[in-house]
Amino acid sequence: MRLLKIVPDHTNIDFVSLRSWAFGLTLLLSVLAVGLTAVKGLNFGVDFVGGLMIEEKFPTPPDQDKVRTIVDNLGVGQASLQQQGGPQTLIIRLPVQSGADEGATNAVVKKVEAALGQAFPGATFSRYSTVSGKVSGELIRHGVLAVVLAVLGIGLFAIVRFEWQFGVSTIVAIVHDLLMTIGFFALSGFEFDLNIIAAVLTIIGYSINDKIVIDDRIRENMRRYRKMEMREIINLSVNETLPRTVMTSVTILLALVAMLLLGGHVLRGFTAAMILGIVVGTYSSIYVSSSLLITLGLRAEPEGIDKPRRGGGMDNAERVAPRER
Repeated sequence: MRLLKIVPDHTNIDFVSLRSWAFGLTLLLSVLAVGLTAVKGLNFGVDFVGGLMIEEKFPTPPDQDKVRTIVDNLGVGQASLQQQGGPQTLIIRLPVQSGADEGATNAVVKKVEAALGQAFPGATFSRYSTVSGKVSGELIRHGVLAVVLAVLGIGLFAIVRFEWQFGVSTIVAIVHDLLMTIGFFALSGFEFDLNIIAAVLTIIGYSINDKIVIDDRIRENMRRYRKMEMREIINLSVNETLPRTVMTSVTILLALVAMLLLGGHVLRGFTAAMILGIVVGTYSSIYVSSSLLITLGLRAEPEGIDKPRRGGGMDNAERVAPRER
């Protein structure tokens, strides 16, 4: 029985030759992501901005101006609306209710539900959540701190485990992955809440796993083939790990696509972030992180064994020990 192979054996793709284009594309996308986030902003969820969030489903797409007017006339604060998962579902956000306890919050929710049910027969209440302004501020700080510490910790690990060039290239690639994710949420308007912070941290974990595998193979080949140029070592290492990289990404994407299609709109933002992160993380591992080592001046140690056969493959004896001269 033949095994399924997404990537053929002994690939010999010259990834490093595309590094100028990859660096240019990476820089362009990063600048666009930062600019889009600065201009359009993120659609922060109630976790970060505080207040009351009510999800209401309508039998037909409602007139948002009419919905806003009805809610504003209830005297519970100015409402902001957003479509969620389709034109028939609206997220209604209200400001933090001053001195409101759980009973008062339930009263506001029932008041909104009753008013919309009367104006739009068939409208149904789905869920609500509330966060105080103080708690939302703490969540923002803790979320940002978690992401920053994760990136710095990963960079420090790469420096200690390998060399400083590996740490710098890893941090650059991960920051690129994060910017792409944040830019996507600014563009799409998906709600950015604690679930997305969890997705971002998961993306960081996946990206570092992919990058460490490639970096470890690069360092191994640097010791094994010390007469090879750094360009050839990186191409060899990326080609050797390419089947593992692609297979891992594809299997994860299969599960995420199923979640995206069947998980409902509650998981849509989280799943979309994960899918984008896997694709971007794979790209940055292959084209950005590894090729950046050349720009940072990484060099192989002098002396060593001969170059391997073309095609990126080595026989079992070569993998166990260098060939005798």
